[in-house]
Amino acid sequence: MKNYIALIEVGDKKTAWGVVFPDVPGCFSSGNDYEDTIKNAHEALAFHIRSMKEDGEPIPEPRSLERIKAEWEDWQEWKDNYDFIVASITLLPTYKNEKILISMESDLIARIDRVAKNRSAFIAAAARAALEGKK
Repeated sequence: MKNYIALIEVGDKKTAWGVVFPDVPGCFSSGNDYEDTIKNAHEALAFHIRSMKEDGEPIPEPRSLERIKAEWEDWQEWKDNYDFIVASITLLPTYKNEKILISMESDLIARIDRVAKNRSAFIAAAARAALEGKK
């Protein structure tokens, strides 16, 4: 998995926290607090990279913070004018109705098959229910 440097402009209770990715021009995000901002940054990066792939655009390689400081044309402006923090955002895989292989114990699969007509739909519904309960 790739990790991209994100610059997060620190907000307060009245303003959102803004995010830019120096290695991914045009990819930006925001949030109401640090946790929200990090979650949204992951989603924005994954969506932006997926869109680039679908459009046949080259995917930029992430640079180190040191290289960004030396090479990114907007570094001096950020350094001089913004209250910001640096984060490393992992490019999470996106599965847009892709088939993937998962493994589990055979007795669990047999129990699922006894109660479900469609194993994949059952597992997906159970996963959604479990994840929604953890919001």
